[in-house]
Amino acid sequence: MFNNLHEECGVFGIFERKTTYVAQSAYLALYALQHRGQESCGIAVNDDGVFRHHKGDGLVPDVFPKEKLEHLGTGNMAIGHVRYSTTGGKSVNNIQPLVIRHIKGNLAVAHNGNLVNAPDLRKKFELGGAIFHGTSDTESIAYSIVSQRLTSKSTEEAIEKVMYDLKGAYSCVVMTATKLIAFRDPNGFRPLCLGKTSGGAWIVSSESCALDTLGAEFVRDIKPGEIVVIGTDGVRSITTHCKGKGDICVFEYIYFARPDSVIEGSSVQHARMKAGAFLAKESPVDADIVIGVPDSGLDAALGYANESGIPYGIGFIKNRYIGRSFIQPTQGQRNDAVKIKLNVVKENIKGKRVIMIDDSIVRGTTSARIVRLLREAGATEVHMRISSPPFKYPCFFGTDVDSQENLIACQFDTVEEIAKEIGVDSLAYLSIDATHHLAENSDCGFCDGCFTGKYPIEVPKEQPKDKFEQKLNNFSPYYQVLD
Repeated sequence: MFNNLHEECGVFGIFERKTTYVAQSAYLALYALQHRGQESCGIAVNDDGVFRHHKGDGLVPDVFPKEKLEHLGTGNMAIGHVRYSTTGGKSVNNIQPLVIRHIKGNLAVAHNGNLVNAPDLRKKFELGGAIFHGTSDTESIAYSIVSQRLTSKSTEEAIEKVMYDLKGAYSCVVMTATKLIAFRDPNGFRPLCLGKTSGGAWIVSSESCALDTLGAEFVRDIKPGEIVVIGTDGVRSITTHCKGKGDICVFEYIYFARPDSVIEGSSVQHARMKAGAFLAKESPVDADIVIGVPDSGLDAALGYANESGIPYGIGFIKNRYIGRSFIQPTQGQRNDAVKIKLNVVKENIKGKRVIMIDDSIVRGTTSARIVRLLREAGATEVHMRISSPPFKYPCFFGTDVDSQENLIACQFDTVEEIAKEIGVDSLAYLSIDATHHLAENSDCGFCDGCFTGKYPIEVPKEQPKDKFEQKLNNFSPYYQVLD
């Protein structure tokens, strides 16, 4: 059931100069960011220092029917979050934004990323008497901010101090009674941008596609390590932790982000087309048609077709009414689930040599089922091209790359063996060097640790095994129950 990558989260915040229906804006923005997490979502609204919030399991329209949005009322600030859990289980206590009431006021936090030192932070606070309600990294961030706020002049000063202790990936939005604050880890692993509406409202978002949904103008990306403070006196930047170009996750361009987003100055769609073009140069093959596996494989397929001169065609129709969380309990039902989610356009495939482009291969079982569909539809040859390098190492920064023993690239010694396992006539991956040239207008660095095993920062020596199954059972890998 866990044969695809999952993105971790999407965050959003809006600051209006007047009281208005900010919850509606957050709702629309979360709709645009839904691809970053379909497990749960939430919105918190600030109405003159009074916080109202609602969150729950499910997709945005399911969690926020009309009456729930109306209950949030009006305000001048709101933050929102869509979630897929990478650290912490599917407990309601892990759904964001986290809303905290402390001695110096109210605080709401939304976080995208993963901390590599979250267990250490949590242990420190628990030894000091703190009580945690959930298992997510975000709670450790919130406790850290509140702890520093007690001795700081402002929340932004507290955040500036906290960032010395946070290790890993975090793009965060914080709401106080008077300010909206966004901050990004010094490596900039996860995206975060700033926008502005024609009416003067300021917006922060994981991706620019949410700005487009609200008719807002993209202003700029928030720099790695930067703290952006938005209040009635405008926008202020704190750059104490800014240290360089950053190391954004290269898979934001390959898979996670929406194709109409612009990240670090580069179009995501153009990056995927470039990946396909690089594949055509690096791994050409004679064929009759190039097809993509929906959705992120489509742009790469178009790039491959343009570069190779082989016609691009529609190979699959995707059922838009089944979310990524569609799960069946038995192996037989899971095999049938591929046919429910994807259907082959047989007229385009029958009797043809097919090049199939996909963004990645994780365990390989889904790829094998998709290849089987093409064979059954009459494809004479199936050549698979992957718009990323093989996954060989765990990710510690907010991407669910499975434990190495379950990664197909770690189970076999050669690409030819993998090709035989999934049933294709040939298989080729994008080179690691090519991934560093996908973002044509960006001068940022990239994290490719899941491909190379080399990470921009120090990471834990061990990654908890079978973390997908741990989350499924709502099990925290950091604690054991003691008698």
